[in-house]
Amino acid sequence: MTSFFSFGPQATVEFELDNVANRKSVEIATEKGKTEKLFLFIGNEPVVGKVKLNLSPKTKKIEHQGIRVEFIGQIELFYDRGNHYEFTSLVRELAPAGELTESKVFSFEFLNVEKQYESYNGINVRLRYFLKFSILRSFSSNILKEMDIWVQNFQKPPEINNSIKMEVGIEDCLHIEFEYNKSKYHLKDVIIGKIYFLLVRIKIKHMEIALIKRESTGTGPNLYNESETLTKFEIMDGAPVRGESIPVRLFLGGFELTPSYRNVHNKFSVKYYLNLVLVDEEDRRYFKQQEITLWRKGSAKQLAASGAKELPTPGPEDAPTSTPTPTPN
Repeated sequence: MTSFFSFGPQATVEFELDNVANRKSVEIATEKGKTEKLFLFIGNEPVVGKVKLNLSPKTKKIEHQGIRVEFIGQIELFYDRGNHYEFTSLVRELAPAGELTESKVFSFEFLNVEKQYESYNGINVRLRYFLKFSILRSFSSNILKEMDIWVQNFQKPPEINNSIKMEVGIEDCLHIEFEYNKSKYHLKDVIIGKIYFLLVRIKIKHMEIALIKRESTGTGPNLYNESETLTKFEIMDGAPVRGESIPVRLFLGGFELTPSYRNVHNKFSVKYYLNLVLVDEEDRRYFKQQEITLWRKGSAKQLAASGAKELPTPGPEDAPTSTPTPTPN
C-alpha cells in the first residue's frame, strides 16, 4: 500500500513503506464516517521506507530551501483544534537547499522510535502517529504530504489480579454482595461473576448490567467526560429472594475495546466500568459502578517489540463507594 497525493501541475508525492507485504493493517473510522486502512506498528518497531517525488512534465525545476521527512506523535483535543500537542518529533533531512530538476526517490529510516502511547480515535481526542514530507520554499507555499500509521502496544499479564468482592446496600432495605472473578481483563477475556442477595425488603422488578467506557479529556474548566454504554443486558427478571445468587458472564471479544489509558501525556484518560443496576416496582434505580482494567494481550514477540509495559494502576479517585445510590427514573 502506498500513500499518494497530487500537488497540482508541479509534482506528485508517494510514500512507500518497507516490508508492507508482511505487515498487518487496520481499518480506522474517520471523522466523516468513512474508514481508512492504516499499517499497524508495535511499540519500538522501526519505520523505514521511501518517498517518491515525481515532477510533472510541465515542471522544469522546483527551487527549495530544503527537503525533509518527519516522524511525529501528536495529540489533538477536539475542543482545542488550533493547538496540537507533540510528544514525539524526529526529523531526517533529505536534501539541502537547492533545485529539483528531475524526479527523485528519497530513502528514510526512523530506528528505535519510542511509541509509548497507542493510537486512539475518541469522542473528544485523537492520538496519531504520522510521517510528514516537506519541500520548504521561500516564495511559494511549502509542498507537504502526510501519511498516518497505527500503533498498538502489548502488556505483560498482571502479576497480581485480585477478584472484586464488595458488600453494598441501603440500611434495613437492601443488602447485596457482588463478586467478579478478576479486576484486570485482556481485550478478549470473559468476565465471570455472581450477585448475592443477603437482604431484600424492597420489591425489585429486574436487574441489568452494563459495560461503560468513559473518556476524560483536558483539565480544570476544560475537563470533558464522555461516557458510552458499550453493551447492556438484563441478568434478572422478577423479584429476588434472600439467599438467591445471580450469575454474570460477559464476553469482551465481541466489542471494539482499547486498553485502559491513564493520564496519557497529561491530556486524556480512558476507563472502563461495570455498572450494576436494580430497578424496583416504582421504577427507582439503584446502581453500583465498579472500575475494571483492560489490557492488550500479546505473544512473546509482540511483548518484546512493545517493551512489555506494565499495567496501569487505578488511582485513589477510582476507589469504589460503599452504597448504591437510589435515583428516580
